[in-house]
Amino acid sequence: MTKMPETLALNNQLCFAFYSVSHAFSRAYRPFLDPLGLTYPQYVVLLVLWEQDDLTVKAVGDRLFLDSGTLTPLLKRLENAGHIRRTRDKKDERQVRISLTETGRALREKAEEIPKNVGCVLGLSFDEARALSQEVAKLRSRLHDSAALSGKS
Repeated sequence: MTKMPETLALNNQLCFAFYSVSHAFSRAYRPFLDPLGLTYPQYVVLLVLWEQDDLTVKAVGDRLFLDSGTLTPLLKRLENAGHIRRTRDKKDERQVRISLTETGRALREKAEEIPKNVGCVLGLSFDEARALSQEVAKLRSRLHDSAALSGKS
């Protein structure tokens, strides 16, 4: 039997490192999100709306790099929980707008300590976490640009 090339070893795959880190992040956030009744994907939707309320589904999806098929079930669960409201755009009925309810706005205050708590778990300061996030965002942008150039975006 021939020896497997080192380039194919699972632990040498950058994509697997990010994939496994993504799962680890979801687990790290769970103890802070469970008391709020939120999953990590619901939390990131709320982060977008806390920055800017009353967005279209497309605008939220663009910020989160999610298509509407993935985003719609998240939005339905957030709406059923009373955190958001989905309405048809008055100017363009094809567009659905997402806005926070009072409950959704009040949840922001309860969530304010989450980044600091997760930072403690990671052992990173806010500035270190932000710098790492910026580097990962550059990588994501390169990957997105590469996919767009090859017609696969």
